[in-house]
Amino acid sequence: MSGRPRVAVIVFPGSNDDRDAAWALGAVGAEPVLVWHEQPELPAGTGAVVLPGGFSYGDYLRAGAIASLAPAVNAVRAFAAAGGPVLGICNGFQILCEARLLPGVLRPNRQLEFVCRDVAVRVESTASPLLGRCEVGQELVLPVKHGEGAWYVDEGSYVRLAARGQIVLRYGEDVNGSLGDVAGLVNEAGNVLGLMPHPEHAVDPLLGSADGGLLLAALVDAAAAHLHVVAHA
Repeated sequence: MSGRPRVAVIVFPGSNDDRDAAWALGAVGAEPVLVWHEQPELPAGTGAVVLPGGFSYGDYLRAGAIASLAPAVNAVRAFAAAGGPVLGICNGFQILCEARLLPGVLRPNRQLEFVCRDVAVRVESTASPLLGRCEVGQELVLPVKHGEGAWYVDEGSYVRLAARGQIVLRYGEDVNGSLGDVAGLVNEAGNVLGLMPHPEHAVDPLLGSADGGLLLAALVDAAAAHLHVVAHA
């Protein structure tokens, strides 16, 4: 062990941001470990999990649908149930919704075109530790690159999620037709976060923004806190 919180990055056939996520996590103080999707257990000492972006299984059926059935996702489900912090980025967000770890679905973009550009995202809530380095109302500049990013739930569910503070990130504009311009949300316990923008591509000002580092560093903080709880249980 390096002394840094260990963060497992799950790799699926078609993942293409797994190495980027691992590099970015290392840059903010984590010990990233790549975990193949067929592994039924997470590495010993895992403090957090990242489901990275990409096109798992070629996005056949629905984006994230096949990946949600992978053995590693069962391990992630158990990890989340025990309070472990989990972050799903883009395709990872789609997988979390398909696995019912987060509410709603991700549908094709309103314009039926792939969207790839930097966008402004507003922080709506910091009740979750995964937003622990942000402030309510803060604007983050993060890149998006997706074809199926329009998040949707029924109206009643949307009202309940908003009232409970589970909608944590909103676009500053209509990027893809997402209901309420939702860019990211957490589960009711606050330890599972899914978002369409890519924080791993925004950790160095040379890339245009370092705002993603705030989200990844908060995940590392949560990983350290979770490992402390487990060690003293």
